[in-house]
Amino acid sequence: MAITKERKNELINEFKTHENDTGSPEVQIAVLTEEINNLNNHLREHKKDHHSRRGLLKMVGRRRHLLNYLRDKDVTRYRDLIGKLGLRR
Repeated sequence: MAITKERKNELINEFKTHENDTGSPEVQIAVLTEEINNLNNHLREHKKDHHSRRGLLKMVGRRRHLLNYLRDKDVTRYRDLIGKLGLRR
């Protein structure tokens, strides 16, 4: 269910805003989105795994909060990010 270290580093390199960036909202949202997608696939197979479902809901809430923060700070960065990640279809 958890993403591998290599995949996380790929996401960081793709979404970083400067050289040593690992904690910008874009990076955090990208990593959370990857984890959410993996957990969604897990829950499709294991429908009664309610403990993981709660973790999924917490991750979605955290991502929502970060997206709201980014939208309030810089709308263009927000729009670019949701376009890259395929959110808001």
